[in-house]
Amino acid sequence: MTEKELKDRTKNFALRVLKLVDTLPDTRSGRVLAGQLGRSGTSVGANYRAACRSRSTAEMISRLSIVEEEADESAFWMELVADHGMMSTDKLAPLRQEAGELTAIMVASRKTLAARNPKSRIQNLK
Repeated sequence: MTEKELKDRTKNFALRVLKLVDTLPDTRSGRVLAGQLGRSGTSVGANYRAACRSRSTAEMISRLSIVEEEADESAFWMELVADHGMMSTDKLAPLRQEAGELTAIMVASRKTLAARNPKSRIQNLK
């Protein structure tokens, strides 16, 4: 997958998360989950773009770690949405799957970068 394709994919993920957020109920718990999910879901794309502009391998690995964390956090908030009964697990499944795939892509990318730089401290991230 190219950098542009992944930029597009993370942006599309953010847009899909925002559409989900718009459907959540306007209750106290709905607003909490909407806010958390909206922030983490949009952060995936923003931080991936920042990773692409990294000035060093160490900086790129650090930023990819943030993308990984935010994608995983998004999956967590979606899990809470389902567990709370705000939306069915089936309806959330495709977006949760995308969050998992993006997490896995970032883990693999981070490990590949670390393996290519064996003399630096970043090898410990394996």
